[in-house]
Amino acid sequence: MKMKITSLGILMALSLTSCATIFTGTTDKIEFKSTPAGALVYDRGIEKCTTPCSIAVNRSLSDKSITIKKDGYQDKTIELDRKFNAISILNFFGLIGWGVDAATGSLMKYDTKGYDVKLESK
Repeated sequence: MKMKITSLGILMALSLTSCATIFTGTTDKIEFKSTPAGALVYDRGIEKCTTPCSIAVNRSLSDKSITIKKDGYQDKTIELDRKFNAISILNFFGLIGWGVDAATGSLMKYDTKGYDVKLESK
């Protein structure tokens, strides 16, 4: 009887986890450089930093773009590349875990951790 209760407890704990969120978090640190340096980095229209710099970007199931701007140069928008976060497989059959990882964007992670953007003069 004690073995059944222990097994049931372990099964419940595994089914309620959200492994990718717990183990890898909900953001990725991404570095941005530009030529020339000193460009502003925007995420969803909000200024985040001045190149060279790095920012924590929230993971997302949808496409994500970052815009680099500098006076006298054409704005450059880059799509961040992402891939499936294999850690989320640890959710096994736990639908709650899959749901949490999907809601936080942790089912995916950003693949490239650094971008070097060459800006063109206007």
